[in-house]
Amino acid sequence: MAFDGAFLHTVITELSAAVLSRVEKIYQPSKDELVIHLKKKDFSRKLHISARNGAARIGFTNAQFENPPSPPMFCMLARKMFSSSRLISVEQRELERVAELKFEAVNEMGDIVNPKIICEFIGGANNIILCDGEGKICDAVNRSDITAGRLIMPGAKYACPESRGKLNILTSGAQEVITQLKERGGEVSKALLDTLEGFSPLVCRELVFSALKETQADINSIDLNRLEKPLCECIAALNGNARYTALYENSVPKEFSFIDINQYECAYEKKYFSSAGEMLEAFYSERDNAARIKKQSGDVLKTVNNLLSRARRRKLLREKDLKATENRESLRIYGELIKANIHLIKSGDTSVKAQNFYDENLSEISIELDPALSPAANAAKYFKNYKKSCAAHSSLGSLIESDEREIDYLDSVLESIERAKTVSDISEIRQELVSAGYLKEKRSVKKMNSSLQIEQHTSLEGYRILVGHNNIQNDYITTRLAEKNDMWFHTKNIHGSHVVVKNGGGELSEETVLFAAGLAAKNSRAKDSSNVPVDYTPVKYVKKPAGAKAGMVVYTTNKTVFVTPWGE
Repeated sequence: MAFDGAFLHTVITELSAAVLSRVEKIYQPSKDELVIHLKKKDFSRKLHISARNGAARIGFTNAQFENPPSPPMFCMLARKMFSSSRLISVEQRELERVAELKFEAVNEMGDIVNPKIICEFIGGANNIILCDGEGKICDAVNRSDITAGRLIMPGAKYACPESRGKLNILTSGAQEVITQLKERGGEVSKALLDTLEGFSPLVCRELVFSALKETQADINSIDLNRLEKPLCECIAALNGNARYTALYENSVPKEFSFIDINQYECAYEKKYFSSAGEMLEAFYSERDNAARIKKQSGDVLKTVNNLLSRARRRKLLREKDLKATENRESLRIYGELIKANIHLIKSGDTSVKAQNFYDENLSEISIELDPALSPAANAAKYFKNYKKSCAAHSSLGSLIESDEREIDYLDSVLESIERAKTVSDISEIRQELVSAGYLKEKRSVKKMNSSLQIEQHTSLEGYRILVGHNNIQNDYITTRLAEKNDMWFHTKNIHGSHVVVKNGGGELSEETVLFAAGLAAKNSRAKDSSNVPVDYTPVKYVKKPAGAKAGMVVYTTNKTVFVTPWGE
């Protein structure tokens, strides 16, 4: 991905439209992101800054961000420094991957000051740095000490990253670039990368491909003047004629740039965008959301997996113990035979042979004895072990059933985490586990909002269709929102969403049944399968047993339809 200095230059040009706008709101959706709402007459946009590795960027966005229940300290400081301030400039030094946003604000003393937000997009050292008007660092999302090369700590003086002395193509021109290349040897794209400031390997290879129709060529084997046209076209793109291009493989975003990308020929699908911000938002939206969910769900997923593993081990051990109780009747028989033959046993004997009168063939068996115990005590020991084995057999059966219910429940929670689409979904799952006693509630975290965000659709007849994304939502739509004559859908013997068609007993067309069943299949563990069985029945036949965990129900009088999962 090529969010290089050259691409940043095109973004800076776009951001200049926000100059003189005021800061309305500031949010921090995650540790390494900042969202600033800028507003002026006939202008209202959100500026998104990300310092996350693999997705570092800056640009306007229309995306909706889920914010933490309470703002982080970095966000509170940013609000203190920049709320109601005015953006007066957006600058980039040469074509380096550093953007500087300068503001005009009034401090506590009533003086006008010029704090800055400095955004660095330097490989693994991405950062968002807040500086005061004198260039002193107030805070940064990624702090570092002097051993890391630069001191990024509150109170330190901000120093720009060291320049590598490469050529700025906008001030040098195509011919100077070619002259520099002639003094180098080796591969052309590598030489371009070492010569041009702010250019990524992708763009350098594309310049070579545009000139030579190949990406690998040696400087000494070609006419370097053939690079003049692609270099001039690149300069024109940077000066306002950018062709924002993104490459996709099976709908998965792979690369993007400010020039057309042809080096891969037909290997990828190409999409063009009218602005850098629009392309960045389309390219990163799904990836960013997935990254936030993964980050938020990490501890929950680990906890559920540990609980599930523990429950499965416990069930296996109990099944092993249960199997050991299958021969419990023989313990009673041994005790009876010892009593019947007690006159044959001497103190210190380790075994006794006795005729088994419980066997129709009256076979002779050998019974082990504890030489430290008397014959009567040996008989008593066998009777005691028999009673313990009977008690264990009785209790282990119900304990194993309890383990199976717990495994089934935790498996459903795991499936809900896998299907989570928003950070709110993860928060609801976390709250569910707190309510079930599996997690402790964090004091610093506010309780989940009572208004759940339920996915909704509309059938051909105009009926509302509700889809739960986790066990809490499943309970809510089935036991609270649904009426007894509404239709309820769920994949047969497969963990997934409860789906309710709010038809109130009205007739459902075959299309609506298939539509709702397809949603249930899509939002289940069988989402990647075909011909998935989905049960459906009126809600009045769906019951929640007393004491059942969230999302657990039983149902009767159902019909089954086989569908292929579909929908988003």
